[in-house]
Amino acid sequence: MTDPFEPALEQILAFCAEDPVERVFLEDVARRRLGRFSAFAENGTLTALCHVGANVVPSGRDCGRFAQAAARGRARMVIGDEVAVSELWVVLRGLMPAPRDDRPGQPVYAISTPPPPGESGLRAATAKDFEVLVPACAAAHKEEIGVDPLARDPDGFRWRTRSQIEEGRSWLWVEDGAIRFKAEASAWTPSAVQVQQVWVDPSERNRGYAQRGMRDLCRLLLEHVPTVCLFVRPENAPALRVYEGIGMQRQGSYRSLIF
Repeated sequence: MTDPFEPALEQILAFCAEDPVERVFLEDVARRRLGRFSAFAENGTLTALCHVGANVVPSGRDCGRFAQAAARGRARMVIGDEVAVSELWVVLRGLMPAPRDDRPGQPVYAISTPPPPGESGLRAATAKDFEVLVPACAAAHKEEIGVDPLARDPDGFRWRTRSQIEEGRSWLWVEDGAIRFKAEASAWTPSAVQVQQVWVDPSERNRGYAQRGMRDLCRLLLEHVPTVCLFVRPENAPALRVYEGIGMQRQGSYRSLIF
């Protein structure tokens, strides 16, 4: 087995172009020069790639080879294509503590045709929305990950929320002070946008607002990229109904290990 190496940006982009939905996060962080990458190649073409940052994200063939690099990262999550994560974890489990949560079989959904309008009040978030979004984003994070980010890292979480707003990666629909829908982009490339933290205020749920907001968000994003995608926990039946209801199609599976 050859040793992993740090790939050039051009190599990463060529690798990600082979599956722009599954690899949307890898391409996004590569373009933004965030974190570190390890790779394996054959005849100059990447066959496997792994990003090591706050999260470890493997992709490609024989990802167990990234175990040493992944173990050094002290990641909060190992996440990505289910096969790649599973290959990595077979080796990595001897080098890291047991995860507090293991989520296999998370459906990846994608849409490339604009759905019908949702006729919502969806808009891009602005700096004026910051204090409203911080608790909403924290609630969404806690529902999804099981950890209150304002208790674990309040300054970092507030900084990330502000950055998402400033980068144009945050949208919301507010009526009478209640958030009927909000979401952020976790990755954005020329080929796809990956949406995360779709959330509705508990007082506003079960009224169809999530589907309406998601319709309008997909329509907005599809003006800029060919595909909108996301992944979701398989037991989240209401979310599955929303995504399938607007015409999103399943395209692969992710696995998440949360530490």
